[in-house]
Amino acid sequence: MASKVALVTQVTLPEYSNIATTLKSDSLAVTPAEMQGLLCGMLCGGLDPELGNWMPMLYDYTNEGEGWPHESKTLAATSLGIAHKQLSAGQMDFEPLLPDENTVLLDRGDALSEWVNAFIAGVGLAGVTAGKLSEDAKEVLADLAEIAQLGIDEDDDMEEQAVLLEQVIEHVRVCAMTLHADLGIKSQDDEDKTPTLH
Repeated sequence: MASKVALVTQVTLPEYSNIATTLKSDSLAVTPAEMQGLLCGMLCGGLDPELGNWMPMLYDYTNEGEGWPHESKTLAATSLGIAHKQLSAGQMDFEPLLPDENTVLLDRGDALSEWVNAFIAGVGLAGVTAGKLSEDAKEVLADLAEIAQLGIDEDDDMEEQAVLLEQVIEHVRVCAMTLHADLGIKSQDDEDKTPTLH
């Protein structure tokens, strides 16, 4: 088990643009932000990544039920594994998969909106219903639904909007971690420390 954990810590995803190129060359109409947002939403909704049932959900949502080509499927599995490790360990280095800060601000803002919309869909795909949610979780999802509607206004001060966007990204990150703490499957190490109530 220890060797598996050591292996996972060294795994990283390629650059956002490289992932986008792979998805596009595999004829998948999904962005890297949507891919990771959907997978993180499923994780935060309580999906157990060990069961492997995330793949049919990903295919249904993104590709009309058709399987993904090998390279893109590997990217999705890697993304899921990294996000699960970060979220279940409560690591502060969990980040939504977005184009880097050097990207045109409008594109970065669009990617955040795509991530959040896909995240909300992923929570729903995991089978979360309003009745199962704590007040904190309901508040988080309400915040995310509002954030999904936000956009960058080209007529406003772009420097100011860049700062605001970073604040919104930070809030999204905290929202995802809060929801995972409430509904997500904990890693085995966490379960040894505290029992999980379902």
